[in-house]
Amino acid sequence: MATLPSGTLLSIASAFAAAKVVSSISNAAEAVVSCTAHGYAVGDIVQLYSGWGRLNRRVVRVKSATTDAFVAENIDTTNQEFFPAGSGGGSVRKVNTFTQISKYLNPTQSGGDPKNVTVRFMDEDTETNLNDGFTAVAESFEVDADQFGSGAYNALRALTDVQSDTVLKKTLKSGATIYTPCTVALNENVRLADGSIMTNVVAINGNGRITRYAAA
Repeated sequence: MATLPSGTLLSIASAFAAAKVVSSISNAAEAVVSCTAHGYAVGDIVQLYSGWGRLNRRVVRVKSATTDAFVAENIDTTNQEFFPAGSGGGSVRKVNTFTQISKYLNPTQSGGDPKNVTVRFMDEDTETNLNDGFTAVAESFEVDADQFGSGAYNALRALTDVQSDTVLKKTLKSGATIYTPCTVALNENVRLADGSIMTNVVAINGNGRITRYAAA
């Protein structure tokens, strides 16, 4: 059944636990992350920093856990061409707090589209398009300027100041979630338009692959 965007909740990761060392990540249909005494529980949301470029900064949900390892739900690392065995280690950090961004409007998205390189060999008269990855994801939305001083506004401003990695979370009406690793830029100059409320514009610059999960 089709899903309508109305009612979608936006939240920003405003607090993380200290990063922990990841000694290795397995090649499996659902990757097993080895991390000594991680302390994570089923359902926790964590961000991986990995030697595997296709997994670096990826946000994952903990599907199951033992004392020194956890399963990254729906993260398929079986292809050793993309995920060379033994080189996936790095670090992981848990999202401690997602702060909801209330009263947002006019969301826009761009990027994520395939990039092409056009090639024509000299002995051929037909061009060929080759895939060359994807364009960077960018999003923006406006927030009610009267949110000034709220927890969400302060979180967005703090993240803008430091430009550190964070996570944008979308919660759909179905309960499904979408996680975008990103940085944030809040324009504190209030936007004025006759006949409209005053707003501030927030820019989201994606810096990793999104992760989508069905409702838990």
